[in-house]
Amino acid sequence: MALAACLLFDRQTERALRALWDRLEDLGVPTLRSHTHGRHVPHVSYAVVRDGDVDAVHRSVAALPDSGVVKLRFDGLGLFRRGRSWLVPAVASDLARRQELVVAAVTTTGADLHRHYEPGAWMPHCTIAPRVPLPMLPVLAAAVYEVLPLAARADRAALIDSGTGDTWPLPHIP
Repeated sequence: MALAACLLFDRQTERALRALWDRLEDLGVPTLRSHTHGRHVPHVSYAVVRDGDVDAVHRSVAALPDSGVVKLRFDGLGLFRRGRSWLVPAVASDLARRQELVVAAVTTTGADLHRHYEPGAWMPHCTIAPRVPLPMLPVLAAAVYEVLPLAARADRAALIDSGTGDTWPLPHIP
């Protein structure tokens, strides 16, 4: 299990990101649209745990105060090892504070936090394509930079099991 506490986007932002996924798929770049179970949604993860009690994590994160809509601006393309490509948002101090609060709530349950989501190591991102072959990078970059910059709004949040696509909505946005 890889359980993520995620920000989810409003309809307009989600449509724009799914249109980018579709464009990339048409160009031969596999995206989250076709990855694994096919139930992925555009998102930004605050925290990912490798092992933990879903109900305990849900209760703990749901108990955080509502911090309202998150506004992001994606203005660049990033790459992690093994070809994971993502949109780079500008990082406001408020977003980093929110992430730290979510991580604290998650870890108080005893959940095993993935090391890349430790405060100070976390790089906020919106994954576009999980495994881009090196020869496809120019195709990916050209398609992404056709839509950037992209103003985005996250208007809801959920816990998502990335292995199955199962989702547990949160009552508000931490």
